[in-house]
Amino acid sequence: MDWLLAGLGNPGAEYARTRHNAGFWALQTFAEKAGAPLRLESRWHCLAATTQNSGQQLGLCLPQDFMNRSGAPVQAMAAFYKVPAARILVIHDELDLPPGTARLKWSGGHGGHNGLRDLDRALGTRDYWRLRLGIGHPGHKDAVIHYVLGAPSTMDKSAIDLAIDRSLAVLPEFLDGRSDAAQKTLHSD
Repeated sequence: MDWLLAGLGNPGAEYARTRHNAGFWALQTFAEKAGAPLRLESRWHCLAATTQNSGQQLGLCLPQDFMNRSGAPVQAMAAFYKVPAARILVIHDELDLPPGTARLKWSGGHGGHNGLRDLDRALGTRDYWRLRLGIGHPGHKDAVIHYVLGAPSTMDKSAIDLAIDRSLAVLPEFLDGRSDAAQKTLHSD
C-alpha cells in the first residue's frame, strides 16, 4: 500500500450533513469517482476500501468512531498495510479557512481539532499530510461546537463541494510525489 487516505467526521445519519463531516464528504466523493465502494471493516472500525490512482495503491478509511476517537481506526489500518505516517493524508474540516478554500499541509499542530489531536496521539507523531477543507468560523469560540455540528448554508455547502472537487483534481499529482506542484495549483484558487 502506497498511501492511506483518511476522511474525518462523525458516523451516523444525524451528523451526515454537518460541517464537521467535510472530510467524510471528500473521501466519499473520491471513493465514488474511483469506483471503490466503502465497506465496514470491523477489524479497523472504519468504512474502508482499496483502489489505485496514478499507479499508486491506496487505502481509504472513514473511521466509525466519533471524531475525538478517529486515531485508532486510522492507525490500525495503517499498521495492517504497513503505511508509515508520512504516507497518510488526513482530510478534515478547518475552521480557520473560509468555505471554498482547501489547503494541503505537511505536519503541524492540531489547532484544537479533536480528530487531529487523537490522530497525533494514536500515530505517535504529527508528521503526516493534511488536506484542510475550509468551513469558516462562527466568530466566537463559544459557538464553535454548535457551528461545526450544524449544517452549512446552501451557498457554503456549494463552496465546500467546489473545494473538494479542486482538491481531488490535484490528488494524482500529490500522490505522484509532486506535492509542491499540487499545493501551488490548489492554493492559487
